[in-house]
Amino acid sequence: MNSLLSIAFVYLFSAVVAVPISKRLGLGSVLGYLIAGIIIGPVLGLVGSETHEIQEVAEFGVVMMLFLVGMELEPATLWRLRNKLLGLGGLQILGTVAVMAGLGMAFGMPWQVAVAAGCVVASSSTAIVLQTLGEKGLLGCPGGQSAFSVLLFQDIAVIPMLALLPLLAMPELAGHAGGGEAETTATLLDGLSSWLKTLIILGVVGGIVVGGHYLSRPVFRYIAESRLREVYTAFALMLVVGIAALMNLVGLSPALGAFLAGVVLADSEYRHALESTLDPFKGLLLGLFFITVGAGMNFGLLASEFFTILGMTVGVMVVKAAVLYALGKAFRLKRLDNQLFSLSLSQAGEFGFVLISFVVQHAVMPSAMGERLMLVVALSMLLTPTLFIVYEKLLAPRAATSDTREADSIEEENPVIIAGHGRFGQMVSSLLLACGHRSTVIDYDAETVDGMTRYGMKTYYGDATIPALLETAGIARARLLILAIDGREQAVQIVEYVHRLYPDLPIISRAYDRLHVYELHRAGSIALIRELFDSSIRCGQTALEFLGMDAGQAERMASFYAARDRRSVRLMAEAWQPGQGRFSNPEMAKIGQDDDAETQAMMAALMRGEAVDWQPGEEGWRERLAARRTAQRRSTDKAGSAERTQPPNTRP
Repeated sequence: MNSLLSIAFVYLFSAVVAVPISKRLGLGSVLGYLIAGIIIGPVLGLVGSETHEIQEVAEFGVVMMLFLVGMELEPATLWRLRNKLLGLGGLQILGTVAVMAGLGMAFGMPWQVAVAAGCVVASSSTAIVLQTLGEKGLLGCPGGQSAFSVLLFQDIAVIPMLALLPLLAMPELAGHAGGGEAETTATLLDGLSSWLKTLIILGVVGGIVVGGHYLSRPVFRYIAESRLREVYTAFALMLVVGIAALMNLVGLSPALGAFLAGVVLADSEYRHALESTLDPFKGLLLGLFFITVGAGMNFGLLASEFFTILGMTVGVMVVKAAVLYALGKAFRLKRLDNQLFSLSLSQAGEFGFVLISFVVQHAVMPSAMGERLMLVVALSMLLTPTLFIVYEKLLAPRAATSDTREADSIEEENPVIIAGHGRFGQMVSSLLLACGHRSTVIDYDAETVDGMTRYGMKTYYGDATIPALLETAGIARARLLILAIDGREQAVQIVEYVHRLYPDLPIISRAYDRLHVYELHRAGSIALIRELFDSSIRCGQTALEFLGMDAGQAERMASFYAARDRRSVRLMAEAWQPGQGRFSNPEMAKIGQDDDAETQAMMAALMRGEAVDWQPGEEGWRERLAARRTAQRRSTDKAGSAERTQPPNTRP
């Protein structure tokens, strides 16, 4: 017992320490688990032969993962993504396996081993790629979307791989396979004829599909009515374990059964509850699996064959990137998107560890080759963050420089200039135009510019942070500047420049949040519109109506609260200091607390039908604008008076 507890503590402690550090460094959780295993295994020697027994239990995390993957794949989603899933994803798997198998056979591998090795390196790291693309904001671009589709197909493709790879078993390896006992494990189909085996297998698969579709709702409803979370957790685990055991009894892959059950339950109303229940178990077991992989790595082999294994790793990544790049060109991805697509998926993935263990157990691949491939997969994953740095620091800036479109020539001057024509700026320009006010609209997104111009709303392409473009647009003679751009720093930069040169020009700015309001206020913007403020107030007003308040009173209360909040923001903006957060300035906190207490007291009085000594007014921008212009006129008059009273300049 003491030994078991000690080993459990070592595994858990290594994960708790290594994984957060790995994520902070941008390496991802999978690499964190691998590094933890390497440290407690080959480096410190804290764990030993028990890793193989633990790995057998941890592999059940793969079954859970495929069950959850299946629940994410509703039939409608699969149909909508069919072109990229089956086209781009299918060709990537087939192309990579074919090329890798051909190269393996050229180097003298048996064809069975070469095909198995191709399957191992064909998949990419879903955990690393999706996490990194999301963190860098690249998941929504065409290259990121294509990578997501391929990763989704790779997750699906593991199922037939697990089902078909045992057919490549080599008799000469059967006696040395790690899973030799598994090959002789009795099943319910032993001794039956082929046609009867087929009928039973089809019956089991059909039973999973039909039972999941028709029996899941009443059973889940019965379990949910107990209102005991531990019972629901036990049932969710029982469901996955039972399906895996059933598939084992008929000689099929447990992962295949779990995946099918997940797809069947994808449209169930209990899907999210199942996901939230099983996800921690899946994550913990998968993490344990990757720790055992790292702990079991043969670093003696890496040291003795370092250049060979490094060459294999680089070769795998180069060949895989070449296949991906060719497919990207065939599917007409732009150059930069194609570079992102091919670099992000060029590594081998976490399923590679699963497949290596699987093919070695089933006598498809010699254990020595499996150990080398383990190192290749791990090294390729360790190199992946470097590839994203290459894309972000070298390829993307170079593409931006070479593909930059020249700013449009602005041949008109209007009293209003609008910088930014996205979802925010479009509504502003449309309202002004409907009221008879023409605007000069500038945007830095070429697709938006061309699309809005074709639609009939003339938009000029250009970067509003460039002073020359604003001068061309007539900023010196404009009556109003409206900033509706996304970039926080760019918006502040524009306000500072314009206010410095044209202090009389009113600037209305779109603000992301309160801190952005304070920055824009200090820079010189006269009116500040928070992105979600009005919609939040409307939501609160609607909530008051649903709670029984009269619609008219709800509107008055919401308007009063909005005016008080604008006043609070204005007062806090005066006390804000650059570099300070919302809660790190004691003066701002005191202002906010006092104003909140005063507002709550006023709202309570209004609810009782009493009068208050404060009435909603403007945000204060009219007064600030008038004061600014008065100060500017006084400064100008003072300068002119001093110039008139100055004695003429004479030579000594």
